Parts: sequence; structure tokens; C-alpha cells
Amino acid sequence: MDRPVSPRILVVDDDPTVADVVRRYLERAGMTVELAADGDTALAAYAARRPDLVVLDLMLPGVDGLEVCRRMRQSSADLPIIMLTAMGEEIDRIVGLQLGADDYVTKPFSPRELVLRVQSVLRRTVAQPQQRELLRDGELVVDPARRTATLGGTPLSLTVREFDLLVALMSQPGVALKRPQLLDQVWGWTFGDQSTVTVHIRRLREKIEPDPANPARIQTVWGIGYRYEPVAAGA
Repeated sequence: MDRPVSPRILVVDDDPTVADVVRRYLERAGMTVELAADGDTALAAYAARRPDLVVLDLMLPGVDGLEVCRRMRQSSADLPIIMLTAMGEEIDRIVGLQLGADDYVTKPFSPRELVLRVQSVLRRTVAQPQQRELLRDGELVVDPARRTATLGGTPLSLTVREFDLLVALMSQPGVALKRPQLLDQVWGWTFGDQSTVTVHIRRLREKIEPDPANPARIQTVWGIGYRYEPVAAGA
């Protein structure tokens, strides 16, 4: 019987103590870990051995973490990326989410929490969701089981969290979903920074709305959250 393949994680952090602690905790959880201490090394490691997930510190020598995130996301839409950010780096954190990071952990952090975040994102990439039927709204077609989405027959390049957010919204058309509800359903957080939802909604609108500034499908419910309104009759 073949042994399951261990997820390959690329950890990018220039602090050797932090990197070693993260490596040891991830390896204890059954993962294979490669370390990189700067942006250039991280990009080279990514190109040579495509990891299953990247843990990426934003503050790096040379090519910084934001640029590393941008380049990796250009190469792969569905590569899971978890950012490591310092407590006071809210602007950089939001920029990182806008560039396509799936999640973030704020330093100082619990290594156990990071492992749980990594496991949560990895489960999203391999698990077969209970929702088997196609979700359709006119030219927008989403297959939750295969984790594919098309608009007008053209495949959409969605990150792990963007895809899960779209499924959560389309599965409950006409229902006003609070930001904490979406954090729980999509990220698995019972509490956290709700701007994460806001940034991902913005990115999702840019990919599925004809006019993202005046969205037809993903509508804002002021003071509450968001509601999905099908644009096709009978959707």
C-alpha cells in the first residue's frame, strides 16, 4: 500500500529562530518543509520545486514578501499563501491580501495556530465538498466538487479563499451574510479581522462582475455584510 505523500511547505522567513520553530512544528504535523531566508531564494525554490503551500514573511531582505507574493500569484492562481506579518503592518497585510494571499498570521504567533491555519487551507485544496451540484448564474458556472469556475466558458483564476467565498455566497442566494459568518464558513475563524473578507470580496468582484464598482451579483448590505443576487432569471 502506497504511503500518502506529505504536503510540501515552503517557509520563507529571514529570522532563523522563527523559521526553525515553524519547520519543526510543521514536520511534527507530517509535512515536508523547505526553508528560504530571502525573496530571491524563495522564488528560486518555488520555481524548482512547486510547493503545496507557502508560509511567507512580508519583511524580507532583497525582494520583499509582497513582491514575492505577487510573482507567485502571477504564476499560480491557486497556490495557497499564508502571510506572516508584524503587529503594526496592517497596511502591508491588506496589500498582501489584495495581491492574493489566502490567509495571514500576526507575529508574535502561536506555532500551533499556524499549523492549524496551514492544515485548514490544505484541506480546502484537497477535500471534496458536500455540495456536488453545479452552481449556475447565467454565464457563471461553479463546480464545487471539481473546484472549477467559468464565466462565459472562460476559466476563472481564483485563489483557494476566493473560490470558497464564491461558493458560500452562491449557495445562499438572496441571504444577507454577516462578515463574521463568512469568516467562519470560509476561513474557519470564529473571530478575526473582518477586513480580510472585504479585501477578498473586492478581488472576487473584479473577476466576476462586468462593473466591479457597481456590482450586480455580490451586493453590499450596509452595516451587515454581503448578499449574492443572481443576475439570471431562475438561477
